[in-house]
Amino acid sequence: MLHIFILFALFFSSTSHASVQDFCVADLKGPDSPAGFFCKAPANVTVDDFVFTGLKLAGNTSNIISAAVSPAFVAQFPGVNGLGLSIARLDLAPAGVIPLHTHPGASEILLVVHGKITVGFISSANSVYVKTLKRGEVFVFPQGLLHFQVNAAGYKATAFASFNSPNPGLQITDFALFANNLTSALVEKTTFLDHAQVKKLKAILGGTG
Repeated sequence: MLHIFILFALFFSSTSHASVQDFCVADLKGPDSPAGFFCKAPANVTVDDFVFTGLKLAGNTSNIISAAVSPAFVAQFPGVNGLGLSIARLDLAPAGVIPLHTHPGASEILLVVHGKITVGFISSANSVYVKTLKRGEVFVFPQGLLHFQVNAAGYKATAFASFNSPNPGLQITDFALFANNLTSALVEKTTFLDHAQVKKLKAILGGTG
């Protein structure tokens, strides 16, 4: 038995460093794919590849939704490539809203650090789960489900969202319906909205058709 143990110890000590790749910093000059970006050559990797400073400042909330999302996904933060995680900052002015949207590639966990935010998601069975969060409280959004965040107070709110993917993806329902060239007739037919409302929303969000 002792001989077997020694043989295993020798085997693992001789192979433990043979095939380990500690990281795969994204080479953003190359193509993206479902498997991620190609890795930068280790000789070209620096400590700055593992640092992202873009979440220090609040995003610009002077827009139609009175809110801003500042992502630290792989495209902004190459060091998260292949690690199965990323983060973003959410800033919501009074009355700010992150509209119904999905992340096809990741689940999300949200931590409120300032203000109050009403959050929720809709399950595939059309059950609704809504809660108003205060500072220090956390909420989880399962992967691929429609969800939202709304400022629930009369002052600014800030939160940080973490994802279990370096590239969680994003599709905002309103933009998917009204910010493209899908014909108004088809939008009306598939949403049961009237013609005037569809035309109004297309005009606001930049859609045509």
